[in-house]
Amino acid sequence: MTQRTWAAAGPLITLATTALAFVAASAMWLAADDAHAESRLERWDNAERATLGSMLLSRLPAPPADPSNAVESRPEAVALGKRLFFDTRLSKNGQVACSTCHSPERDFQDGWPVGQGVSTGSRRTMPIAAAAHSPWLFWDGRKDSLWSQALGPLEDGAEHGANRAQLVRLLEANYRTEYEAVFGRLPSLQGVPANASPAGSPDERKAWAAMANGQRESVNRSFSNLGKAIAAYERTVAYGESRFDRYVAAVLKGDAAGQASLTRQEVNGLRLFIGKGQCATCHNGPLLSDQHFHNTGVPPRDSSRPDRGRSLAVARVQDDEFNCLGNYSDAQKDSCQELSFIASDDPGMDGAFKTPSLRNVANRAPYMHAGQFASLEEVVAHYVRSPKSATGHSELAHSGGGHAERKPIRLNAQEARDLVAFLKSLSGAIE
Repeated sequence: MTQRTWAAAGPLITLATTALAFVAASAMWLAADDAHAESRLERWDNAERATLGSMLLSRLPAPPADPSNAVESRPEAVALGKRLFFDTRLSKNGQVACSTCHSPERDFQDGWPVGQGVSTGSRRTMPIAAAAHSPWLFWDGRKDSLWSQALGPLEDGAEHGANRAQLVRLLEANYRTEYEAVFGRLPSLQGVPANASPAGSPDERKAWAAMANGQRESVNRSFSNLGKAIAAYERTVAYGESRFDRYVAAVLKGDAAGQASLTRQEVNGLRLFIGKGQCATCHNGPLLSDQHFHNTGVPPRDSSRPDRGRSLAVARVQDDEFNCLGNYSDAQKDSCQELSFIASDDPGMDGAFKTPSLRNVANRAPYMHAGQFASLEEVVAHYVRSPKSATGHSELAHSGGGHAERKPIRLNAQEARDLVAFLKSLSGAIE
């Protein structure tokens, strides 16, 4: 190469050298960033990863089919049920609908310590999202299907305060076309009193007793169908993904950036949740609930009359004319396994209440079956304190006492704050 050619090529060589240096430096920076990202990956062992994975909302299957409700998946039933769910005429005073206590704006609950219908109830309103996954409904499990559960509040004196003759007449006057498109011909109500029910006021019970058997059968059949339509709609209400779900998905994929879904404090709280806090003992699976009943020493609202919970509900669900084995169920008798093999003599059910899902729990204050605790901080403090139960025997272990399954829950003040911070990561949209 001549001196002139070399001189001309000099700038090109310099540019090439600079470009190579930049590429090399970039590679070093990327490698360093990858190493930094790797260092941000939270370390979970295989057992912990399996536990976290089992809680992913994406692993929740479709709600199991309810053999006692043959119309639950029909779009016409869903549409009818939705209209009924928001209809305040399904109440004694024309002011209370299902949506009054199960408000979509409040995650399908109401925010009160106890339910407020035509009067004041004695227990907290439970959310209905994903309720179709539960074999037992209400805090005490006194109903064994979503449709039978829907019927209870309609005739409850503190909730809707209506009666089944009134409600079936409402169907006839306002929903005949929609009803008959789902359930067939609405029976004649000729001769049926305006107000009658075996579960109503003395006058309503007297009017019910005076009805002919065929009339009572027709009213009961239509009344049960009303519940089945409402259940078809409620079955569609589901939880959406939370920051916790995004974090777990990132952990399982080894995605460091995705793990930023939770803060360091929230991750610490998650470790406590599945570890020494023992929360996951009952709050497990994609819905963060074992769907069972537990006595955890929650104090009653009225210490002179402690709520015995599940222990009194077993006989109620067995005797319920609208249960899976009843005349108004669409199920074959051998499909009602939960009811057929229900434990009726378990002393551990005295003072026991259903484990609620913790999804969206930060949106649902106050807490427990009668709104006894105003905040998540109070809930955590209760479990650390582990008081004795006012009725039955608390499952929580007490300091200095032995327990077959649990150890005392010992959390310091910072750990309690971390656990509460984690619980706030469980919220997502209701879909």
